This record gives sequence, C-alpha cells and structure tokens, in this order.
Amino acid sequence: MTAMPAPGGDQITPPRIGAGAADPTGIDAYAPAQMAARVERAGISKTELPALSVFALAMLAGAFIAFGAMLYTLVITDSGLGFGPSRLLSGLAFSLGLILVIVGGAELFTGNALIVMAWASRRISSAALLRNWALVYGGNFAGALGAALLVYLSGTLSLDGGAVGHSARTIAAAKLALPAGQAFFRGVLCNALVCLAVWLCYSARDVAGKILAIVWPISAFVALGFEHSVANMYLIPIGMLAGAAFDLGGFARNLLWVSLGNIAGGAGGVALVYWTIYLRPGVHAAPDLARRRRPGRSHADPRGRA
Repeated sequence: MTAMPAPGGDQITPPRIGAGAADPTGIDAYAPAQMAARVERAGISKTELPALSVFALAMLAGAFIAFGAMLYTLVITDSGLGFGPSRLLSGLAFSLGLILVIVGGAELFTGNALIVMAWASRRISSAALLRNWALVYGGNFAGALGAALLVYLSGTLSLDGGAVGHSARTIAAAKLALPAGQAFFRGVLCNALVCLAVWLCYSARDVAGKILAIVWPISAFVALGFEHSVANMYLIPIGMLAGAAFDLGGFARNLLWVSLGNIAGGAGGVALVYWTIYLRPGVHAAPDLARRRRPGRSHADPRGRA
C-alpha cells in the first residue's frame, strides 16, 4: 500500500480495510477487531481475580439470571397472545437477567465461554480457564438455587390463583423430558446467542448501548426454546418445589448435556471463530486497541463482567 503525501509534506498511510481506525470523538461503537482485543483483555483479568471474588460474583450472576427467569415465568403465564407473541414477550422479560449481569457486574458461566479467546492466544493457561469455569459454575448454581428457595418461601407461585406455579411445573417437566441430544444442541444454539449478546456489548460505549445489544439475542434464544444451563439451575428446582416430579437424576442429566452444549456453542461457535478472524498469529486488525503484548504483562478490563 502506497503512502499519500499530507499537506505539510508528511506521509499518511491509508488504514487497512477492517482495521478499526480510532474514533476521535469517542462516540462511535467499537469495531469488531477492537471488540476482539477488549474481550481478550477481559478474559485475562477474569482469570486473575481471587477465588472468593469470582465465587461471590458468580453467585450474583446466578441470582440475576434467576430474576430474569422469574419474570419469564410470570409473563408466559396465561398471556393469551398466541404462541409466537407470548414467547417473544417472555424472551424480552428474560433479558433482565443478562442486563443485570453485564451492567451490574457479575460472573456468568455461559458468557465466560468467551475467555477461550485469551486461552487460544496463550495469554492464560488451561488450568486458569478451568479454574474460572469451575468457580463460576458452582457460584451460579448456588445463586440460582438460593433464588429458587426464596421464591418458594415468598409464596409468589400462588399468583393468579396458582397459575404461576402451574407454569413453573410445566416448564420444569418439559426440560426434564428433553432427550440428551436435543438438550445438547439446544444448549449449543442458546450459548451462541448469549455469547453474541455479550460480544455485542463490547462494541458499546454506554449502558443504553449494552442493553440494546443484549435484548434481541436473549429474546431470540428464549422464544426459540433453546437451553441455558444457569437458567435451568433455577427453572428446574423451582418447578420441583412447585410440585413437578422430584427427579434429581433428570436434573443432573439436563445440566450435563445443556452445559456441554453451552460450552460448544459459546467457546467453539463464537469465541474461537472470532479469535481466528481477528486474533490468530499474524493478524493485526486493530491498531488503536492492539493487544500490545509484553511478556509477563496483562491488561485488565474494568468495564464490568459477563
């Protein structure tokens, strides 16, 4: 590429296509190449957090997703809007969960599939990645289960003459009845959309932009009937507490296959794809937010967690 003379005689090299040139106003959204660099740095910072902090943030995320699932259960109850519109509306309601996670700051197992971008770049070890996933998964489970117990004790399942409790039982029974293959592939599709929602948040410069980035991918996965492991940590126990079959084996099987699908869809279907496009060795697509690699140095991203 040839350089162009500037008015003062200096040479200006045109930016590469897709390079994500800097926005001098600080208003425009981050370009995808810049987003990839931000996700990688955030992944490094997540694995450097103390175990207690990770677990506490994960408990919050489990409770936040449970709040979204509570609202989803209420909204889908006797909506009378028809199949498609009622599912879309319930998906919009469920978006509350990820909005709380992203804006409030918490550690969510499904969103942390994006840490694989830092792992693929060899910025973190396999042990660090698995440590984070294990702590976050356990914290998410504790937070979601605690929320289910609190909802049961609150008596809100009796709303609308017990119709909300009936919805909780129906949702749990349907999830427990899913064959392993369907649970896995619904998990794949779900976390592709969840991780795309988190990915899009890295393009945003303000809270409103993050919320808009979250709403449609999350609404889509809920409306389409895909499976989210952390949501199921709330939805199946609350259904059991509401009177569905107490099937711990079925609960464990559902979480196993859905969780594996979530990993495949998020880590493989989103994180590794974008890593290959923007971060693989030899690719230099984001000069303004370049990774600026220095041995022994890491770059924390203070803008919330997912």
